[in-house]
Amino acid sequence: MAHHHHHEAHEGASLMQAAQSSMERSGEQWTQMRSAVFEALAAFDRPASAYDIADKVSQSQGRRVAANSVYRILDLFVGANLARRVESANAYIANDHPDCLHDCIFLICDTCGNTTPLDDDKLSGGVRAAAKEAGFTPERPVIEVRGTCPDCKVA
Repeated sequence: MAHHHHHEAHEGASLMQAAQSSMERSGEQWTQMRSAVFEALAAFDRPASAYDIADKVSQSQGRRVAANSVYRILDLFVGANLARRVESANAYIANDHPDCLHDCIFLICDTCGNTTPLDDDKLSGGVRAAAKEAGFTPERPVIEVRGTCPDCKVA
């Protein structure tokens, strides 16, 4: 299983800088609002909904921020590989290595909600190949495994 030994995972200010650079390279502006949404998203230690993020941004800016505008920014972030969407939870996590493109596999703990991204290109490549064999054009494979994380298994 590839756990990103070969490329840099960012956090904190480094992650903000990587996200901003990635966004600007793709020709998009890194606005104050996008920065605030990304910062709020990155602060969560588990997948966050657009409403969670809107609340956090509203608090930090002292004004009401609508979930609709947060959704639009999150969709942009997913498209730019800055965030990943956890489909079954309708929530998002910051991508800690925005320069690398992988299909993501999420391990989601049903007990605590902790979500661990796994990058296994061989597995996701197999899913893409199977889809192509069936005459289907895969755009974005989503693989989510629900179960119990090591911390909850022990408890």
